[in-house]
Amino acid sequence: MRSEARFKCVAAGRRTGKSYLAAISLILAALDDKPGKVFYVAPTQGQARDVLWHTIFDIANDIIERSHINNLEITLAGGNTIYLKGADRPDSLRGVSLKHLVLDEYAFMKPDVFESILRPALADQKGTMIAIGTPEGRNHFYDMFTGSDSWEGWENFHYTSFDNPLVDKSEIEHARQTLPAWAFAQEFMASFDARTGGIFDADSFLYHEECKEIGDHYISIDLAGFKQQGQRKAKKRDNSAIAVTKVTPDGKWWVQDMIYGQWSLDETCQNIFAAVEKYRPIKVGVERGIAQQAVMSPLGDLMRRKGRMFHIELLTHGNQKKEDRIAWALEGRFANGMISLKKAAWNDRLVDEAANFPSTLVHDDLIDALSYADQMAQIAYLDGIELADEWEALDVAVGY
Repeated sequence: MRSEARFKCVAAGRRTGKSYLAAISLILAALDDKPGKVFYVAPTQGQARDVLWHTIFDIANDIIERSHINNLEITLAGGNTIYLKGADRPDSLRGVSLKHLVLDEYAFMKPDVFESILRPALADQKGTMIAIGTPEGRNHFYDMFTGSDSWEGWENFHYTSFDNPLVDKSEIEHARQTLPAWAFAQEFMASFDARTGGIFDADSFLYHEECKEIGDHYISIDLAGFKQQGQRKAKKRDNSAIAVTKVTPDGKWWVQDMIYGQWSLDETCQNIFAAVEKYRPIKVGVERGIAQQAVMSPLGDLMRRKGRMFHIELLTHGNQKKEDRIAWALEGRFANGMISLKKAAWNDRLVDEAANFPSTLVHDDLIDALSYADQMAQIAYLDGIELADEWEALDVAVGY
C-alpha cells in the first residue's frame, strides 16, 4: 500500500491477505474524488462475489450508501461505485474508463482480458492497478511478475504463507508434509515453478570445477528459428542451444559448456564454429530439420574461409516424442550420477529446464541439445571383459 508505483504485481501464497489488500485498495480508490470507475475482476463473476462481496461490507459497512447484489455493485459515500466483475464475461468489461483496477488470480484468466480490454481502460485517467494471485506455473502472470522488474511505473512483490503472522506456522508445516512438493511450493510459497512429471530431481545434480579425466568431446546442437537483423529478442521464442559434452571411457558425461541464445543465421554459424574451434570435438551433431538445412551452406562457407573443415552429423528424433527421447537419454544418467555439470552461469538455466520438464510453460532447449549427445557418444563398455557368445551388453546407466 505504501508503494507509489502505478502498477503493482503481487505473487503471494495462500492466506497471506491478498483479498484484504484488494478490498482496502478498492475502497480507498472509490473514496477518491477523481472521476472514473473502480473494478475488481476475478476469473469468474461467482468468484468475485464469493471472495470480496462480504469482505468489502465488513470493512466499509458504515460508509456504504447502497448495494446491488445481482449486479455486484457497491456505492460508497460520495457516490463512487465498486464493481465486482468476472473475466469469464469479457464483454461486460469493455467501454469503461477506470481509475483503479484489481485483478485477482490473474494467472487463471486469459491474458487478453488485461492486455486487450482492461489496460486500455486505464489509459485516459492514467488509472492504477494491482494484479494479485497465486502462481500457476510460467504463464502470463509469471511474464507480468518478471517483466515488472524493468517496466516503467511497475513494482512487484512476493510473499509466502509464512509471511502472515496470523497463520499458525505449524499448520503450514503440516501442509508441507502432506502435499506434493510442487503443490506446496505453488500454493504456499508462491513459486512459479510449474508442475512437472518429476522426471529429474534438480537437487541430485552433480557439479565439477574442472574435468581432468581422459575423454572425447562431442558437440550436439538444437536449432531454433533465426532472429532477423535488428530484431529484438522475444521472451517466448525458443533459443538455439549448443551442448559441449566430454565423455570418458567409463561412460560418464562431463558437460563442459552450454552456449544458447536467439541468434541470426550468421551468429548461429559463428557460434557453432567457435565452439568447434575451442573444444575440438570428435563429432558435431545438429538436429535434422529446416533450421539445419538453412545453416549448412553458410556454415560451410565459414569453414572454407577459416580453413577448418568438420563433418556435421544429422541427429533425429527417432520417431520418439520429445519427452520420451530426452528422458531416455538423460534420466538414467542423472539418477546414476553419470552426468556432471561444470560450474558456470548456465547451470541455473539448465537445472531449471530439467526441474520443470516436461512442462510446456518452460523452455527445454538446453536439455534437448544435451540429450542429442546420446546419439553420438561412443563408449567401449566391454573393454577388458570377456563374455560368452550368447550374452549381449546392456547399458545399466540408461536402462537398456
